[in-house]
Amino acid sequence: MRRILTGLVIVFVVIIGIALLAPSLIPESLYRERAQIAASEQLGRDVILGGDVSLQLIPRIEISAQSVTIANAPGFGEEPFAQMSEMQVAVKLLPLFSRAIIVDEFVLVDPVIQLEQRGAANNWTLGPDREPATAPSSGEGFVRQPGALPFDASLGDIRIDNGTILYSGNGDSRRIEGLDLTMAMPGVDAPLTLEGSLTADGQAMTFDARLGSMRGLFEGEQTDLRLALGGRLIDFSLDGALREGEDFAFDGALDMTVPDLRAMAAFAGSPLPPGDQLDRFEARGTLSGNASSVALTGATVTLDDITGTGRFGVAFSGARPRITGALELTELNVNPYLPEPVPSSGNSGVPPWPEETIDLAALSTVDADLGLAVGRLQFRDIIVTNADLTVEINNGRLEANLTRFTLYEGSGTARIVANSRGNTPSYSLNARLDTLAALPFLEAAAGFDRLQGLGAFNIDVLTSGHTTAQIMNAIDGTGGFNFADGSIRGVNLAQVIRTVQSSIASGQLPDGFGEQEETDFSALTGTFTITDGVVSNTDLAMLSPLVRVDGAGTVNLGGQMLDYRLRPRAVASVQGQGGDRDMQGIVVPVRIRGSFNNPSVGVDTEAVGRALLQGAVSGIARGESPEDALRGALGAALGLNTQDDETEGETGDTNEEEEVDPAEQLLRGLFGRRQNSQSDDEEGGNE
Repeated sequence: MRRILTGLVIVFVVIIGIALLAPSLIPESLYRERAQIAASEQLGRDVILGGDVSLQLIPRIEISAQSVTIANAPGFGEEPFAQMSEMQVAVKLLPLFSRAIIVDEFVLVDPVIQLEQRGAANNWTLGPDREPATAPSSGEGFVRQPGALPFDASLGDIRIDNGTILYSGNGDSRRIEGLDLTMAMPGVDAPLTLEGSLTADGQAMTFDARLGSMRGLFEGEQTDLRLALGGRLIDFSLDGALREGEDFAFDGALDMTVPDLRAMAAFAGSPLPPGDQLDRFEARGTLSGNASSVALTGATVTLDDITGTGRFGVAFSGARPRITGALELTELNVNPYLPEPVPSSGNSGVPPWPEETIDLAALSTVDADLGLAVGRLQFRDIIVTNADLTVEINNGRLEANLTRFTLYEGSGTARIVANSRGNTPSYSLNARLDTLAALPFLEAAAGFDRLQGLGAFNIDVLTSGHTTAQIMNAIDGTGGFNFADGSIRGVNLAQVIRTVQSSIASGQLPDGFGEQEETDFSALTGTFTITDGVVSNTDLAMLSPLVRVDGAGTVNLGGQMLDYRLRPRAVASVQGQGGDRDMQGIVVPVRIRGSFNNPSVGVDTEAVGRALLQGAVSGIARGESPEDALRGALGAALGLNTQDDETEGETGDTNEEEEVDPAEQLLRGLFGRRQNSQSDDEEGGNE
């Protein structure tokens, strides 16, 4: 027995001696060549150890190589896939006999790794006899399952010193440099920790991670997980676990702040349009997901000054990230995200339409399907409350549906589309409002404060253009309105009718126009069409106890001009809504024309002149003299009893001075006024 033990000791000493002496006895070229061949076979790439190589077998298997190069994949050029100034690998020897792998040291110094993707192929999938890899189809890949890690292992000094990773592919490029990484894992059933720092495309970042168990990761057990990322671009932390199961699904508590959203978007390759908004983003809640999607539930999300609660998700499997969610916002003011309006030259009024290009590029960066409930929504000066909004973005096309909202005492629905798919962006609006308070709405929407009342409004329009000015000049569509129990501010039509006789005779504007004047109505209805930005209306009807009004004309939205004629008519009836608009009475045509900011209002002498001419022609045809026919036509046009005036003149007392016939006085005033107007036009044309 003693001899046997002595023999075993001698054999053991000899083996150790051989292991210690072997590296010095074996030529370097031999194990360099064998190491290169073995590494090349395992990686499927040529591996070249270009510098010094050292080998040690006792007390651990250790190899150190200088100037290591790994060739690129076929078809990806002559530049190496990876190169490094030094590589050190050390594995403990004795544990290998019990199928335990203890990596004592794995250090890469100054590694430079070039990752490249061309279409679906890439150069970073390594393995024996591999062609350039393509993206795996659905269902392929590693599956977490019991027995997937059938050995023990531990990691000691695992480091990357001053690494560089370069990525290029499909028009995108990334550069990571200054990568310092340290990893530790006492065993496959013990926590694995990783920490380090890097600079990505000029942005410095720090990172650390903790995984509860490497065996749990591979074999589908629930495993603690913590991730953290810090830097100027983002402050991110996730504290949770990998869920039990075959796929790599996780959930945990998320706390994320992006202090500069524009810088982050530019870093991600999707720069945002210029502006002062879209600055800060914060999100907190429960984050869950897998390799193709993430979801945030029980969330509090903040963008600039906007805060909402609800759920939020992003899927990465499509051509663009797809955002889904249902958020509740107490308040949403979109004005900071709209183009700045061009100020008008005066102190008030409607400013010229902006000529700056509206940038819809952001619509092509993501797809979205969102539901929003907003307590208070502000667009320009328009305030909407209790709004339920759905927003869908698909390949550059946005469709927003207001399924319910309250607007200035009224309620309704609206559908808005902005489509940037074509060469010229297009827009559409389809809206319906009921019991709308006209005055506050029109003041907020268009700065118009002349109409008061409750009513219904509908519009269906389509337009296109790169600027607001182009959009306003290209509007086409239809609409209608029906208001009740209101007033028109700035004119008292009954007073206008009462004073029109003296007005035409004197050539002055009738009484009844002014900021303090108004005309009450019980019903105001009409429909309109829009062609190339010009609104046309032919059926305006206003009913009030003393006056009926018909109207027709145009409003040029693009040119900010209007030309509209009103035909107010005094009636004997005091009926209101539903009354007879065909009753006889005095008609005084009124014309409103000019710019939005400086319209002129006056009696439509052209219409009166046409009525006189038509009446005179009819009188002459009946055998009247031209003077009598013209005098009768004027009386008919303005509701004057010229025959009674003549009779009174014949039977009454005669004065020494000749009295002027009222009809003649009105004719002189009317035609004198038209003549003056014509002279003014000619002088203006000669200037």
